[in-house]
Amino acid sequence: MRTAFVFALFIFAAAGCKDPGAEVTPATVETGTDTKAERAPRTVEDSPTSTVLAINPSNSKIQFVGAKVTRSHDGGFTDFAGKVALAEPVESSEIDITIQTASLYADEEKLTKHLKSPDFFDVEKFPTATFRSTEIKKEGDGHKITGDLTLHGVTKRVSFPATIKVADGAVNANAEFSINRQDFGISYPGMPDDLIRDLVVIKLALDLLRQG
Repeated sequence: MRTAFVFALFIFAAAGCKDPGAEVTPATVETGTDTKAERAPRTVEDSPTSTVLAINPSNSKIQFVGAKVTRSHDGGFTDFAGKVALAEPVESSEIDITIQTASLYADEEKLTKHLKSPDFFDVEKFPTATFRSTEIKKEGDGHKITGDLTLHGVTKRVSFPATIKVADGAVNANAEFSINRQDFGISYPGMPDDLIRDLVVIKLALDLLRQG
């Protein structure tokens, strides 16, 4: 009887709770890239015509939404640093970000601790996550950003949609897309009656002021 009850509860929850990751554009992950992937050399940053803008928590947000069958959870990171080597045209720019994974937070303290554990991010073994762009391409009314994402010790080349606005005083870039945690070796399944979904929503917001 108990088994039947748990199964019925699982079916009810699966039917009643949406998957946030399925409601946004998924990142495209290139096959054949792994931990041995080589980073592209920097070129724009050394150009005398480029402007280097710092990325940090005072002007940017890196957030995520994860979900299990019964509900979703919001989270993000509070410690990260990087830069945009802004060029003309903007498609020639480059982005480089390093995240300190121990700065992860979630909407519940217990979940925050669990996400830092070896079941998920394993922050002691993998203290940083990085993204380094390899291409920014105009696509429709927005852009497509491609680059090497290293997470949980795995490097994948990913592409995702973004909106980039460049003005005299500021550069604004926003992106919302999903990645599959299984691509990065994060495979903890969750409880049998409350399984964790594979797609995780990533939200990036950069509001960078140009100096001078």
